[in-house]
Amino acid sequence: MRINRREFIKGVGIGCAGCAVGSFAPGALALQQPEMLEGKSNLTPSLCEMCSFRCPIQAQVVKGKTVFIQGNTNSPEQGSRVCARGGSGVSLLNDPARIVQPMKRKGPRGGGEWEVISWQVAYKEIAEKLNEIKQKSGAESVVFSSKSGSLSSHLFHLAAAFGSPNTFTHASTCPAGKAIAAQVMMGGDLSMDIANTQYMLAFGHNLYEGIEVADTHQMMMAQERGAKVVSFDPRMSIFSSKADEWHAIRPGGDLPVLMAMCKVLIDENLYDKAFVERYTTGFAQLAEALATATPEWAEQYSDIPADVTRRIAREIAAAAPHVIVNPGHRATYNKEELDMRRMIFAMNALLGNIERQGGMYQKKGADKYNKLAGQTVAPTLAKPGVKNMPEIKAKRIDALKPEFKYINKGGGIVQSIIGTVEQEKPYPVKAWIMSRHNPLQTVACRPELVKTIDKLDLVVSCDVYLSESAAYADYLLPESTYLERDEEISDVSGKHPAYAVRQQVVTPIGNTKPSWQIWQELGNELGLGQYFPWKDMATRQLFQTNGDEALYKQIRHTGYLEYGIPLLLREPESVKAFVEAYPAAAARLSADGTFADELKFKSPSSLIELYSETLEGLANGYGAPRYRNFPLKKDNELFFVQGKVALHTNGATQYVPLLSELMWDNPVWIHPQTAKERGIKTGDFVWLENSTGKEKGRALVTPAIRPDTLFVYMGFGAKAGAKTAATTHGIHCGNLLPHEISPVCGTDVHTSGVQLARG
Repeated sequence: MRINRREFIKGVGIGCAGCAVGSFAPGALALQQPEMLEGKSNLTPSLCEMCSFRCPIQAQVVKGKTVFIQGNTNSPEQGSRVCARGGSGVSLLNDPARIVQPMKRKGPRGGGEWEVISWQVAYKEIAEKLNEIKQKSGAESVVFSSKSGSLSSHLFHLAAAFGSPNTFTHASTCPAGKAIAAQVMMGGDLSMDIANTQYMLAFGHNLYEGIEVADTHQMMMAQERGAKVVSFDPRMSIFSSKADEWHAIRPGGDLPVLMAMCKVLIDENLYDKAFVERYTTGFAQLAEALATATPEWAEQYSDIPADVTRRIAREIAAAAPHVIVNPGHRATYNKEELDMRRMIFAMNALLGNIERQGGMYQKKGADKYNKLAGQTVAPTLAKPGVKNMPEIKAKRIDALKPEFKYINKGGGIVQSIIGTVEQEKPYPVKAWIMSRHNPLQTVACRPELVKTIDKLDLVVSCDVYLSESAAYADYLLPESTYLERDEEISDVSGKHPAYAVRQQVVTPIGNTKPSWQIWQELGNELGLGQYFPWKDMATRQLFQTNGDEALYKQIRHTGYLEYGIPLLLREPESVKAFVEAYPAAAARLSADGTFADELKFKSPSSLIELYSETLEGLANGYGAPRYRNFPLKKDNELFFVQGKVALHTNGATQYVPLLSELMWDNPVWIHPQTAKERGIKTGDFVWLENSTGKEKGRALVTPAIRPDTLFVYMGFGAKAGAKTAATTHGIHCGNLLPHEISPVCGTDVHTSGVQLARG
């Protein structure tokens, strides 16, 4: 259904992302009626933020009416390409439902009654309440959460200045499992040389829907060059449909299949013995943990035939080292999350693909690259900081067990706020400050989270929209969109050093501000001005460049700078080209003519730890990856899984008019056999229900899903907030997911069991 802007404003038709003008919040853009957009008419380099990947872009205001957006051509991997979300940025900017004035809640939380207030009043009242809470309950009783990435550090700086240790990102509801697995094994993550791979094995990672433009383009290039792709996923995703093989694995069966494949590599001597001996530790313990993990054993938990598991293990070994076992971003997400990701990294190590073409590699920032080159090839950025910050003695509320030390340092267990508020242990929590964070859409067990928020004395949300979570706030602080603000220079290094920067393209509409400025000004009102010494973002950017005005001007002119040539430490041709470019680098060559001796890891042993003594000490039995067969559903239930779609970003873009117009619902994927048993046809209303909640949606009967599994795209079915299609249509995933915390990595469990009935 297509709706023009006039119809959108009038609220005609349920397919659009709008509503009647009278139902807009009092600070909404619809009531401001801007006549012209002001801003830069020339192509200005910046960074997108329609998803978390933040691709390099160029944008310009066209005749005061719209904004043209394309990829930044100064970034070779990006080119002029943008995805549908990236191209829709102007719709976010101009959305009538967007909030452009500070607002204060008038009625009950979630009731939708607001009044516009000034920034001065907002800061004064929030500061008074925060200082009162601090005096009565301590600074630690205030929690701060932000979507990961750009500007989150500014909120967390405010938290540190205020004296609270409780800062959270969205990590425990999305990428933490992979990140912690990499931290445990290698002290840091690895990147993929996708364009040059010859064989990719993926467990749920969907590069054609969870789009990062450069990676997705590289995946297309690799397939065009003949790379084989094998996908294990309970449903036929777009990625699975483009793969050479799709195997409908049982939810939770990923780890057994990975263990069985690694056992095949070891038992049949197909693994890279030289790499394992030189760069890993704990091989004997890993082999012991895999002793009974045969393909036949794995079949009973995964439904993947043993001969298929054995064949694929042999195939990828034959193509090694130019292969990738994709470590993913988020798959079926269950309590096996940590060990599933560890087994993926272990399999890559067994294949010896690290620092080889078409395999995995460590990012090479300026410090490392310059050291190898024997000269200064790339400038090193300075890190802004403030001395003499307050000493914080209180422990984090998620410091529940020693095993959670990794997540405590890397984003925190945001869902631990639920239990802390309820039980007041280890101490009471009285306030929650959110920045670009929508936990009511992304955290599991929405019913419990609503009760949690209702018990708080103060809730503040800084956002572009009256999101589902912002609707429960006491104060809404309107943030400028990514097209309306400047930010620090970002290190985006890959095989060689690179930097990028976000710049303002459009003059801020209404009375919005970038969140870095909001937190600085609130900090001043709190009496913490000494911890915010910078004048503006330009000051911070110039500090990052160590006062080098030429570099400062250059990065702002191009938006993206890269230095040197790509380098893979163990790839002979890559090393040869590097030494030809930088002759002094020859002094660091290893005996085999590569930089093999320079490959080190930031783990306790400086090796890839296939067995972790540190983790074993924190969580008994977790030294080596093992399968524990945590239950995901009851016998009378179907598996309920979710995933990303190319048109939307989790719980963020369903409000954007252009994207909502393209996709405003998330139908339930049901296998024909399952549908027939219940008399369900495509388009019928269906109910999904379990002990957590009950949701109503539309059926999509398709063979592209397992008979025992239901699938929906995440981010729909909001029950409060901006009056959009998302508030009245679709399944709210968090209303069907239990409040469970995975061992060690502390992640939400995003697979559950549900009963299905015709509506």
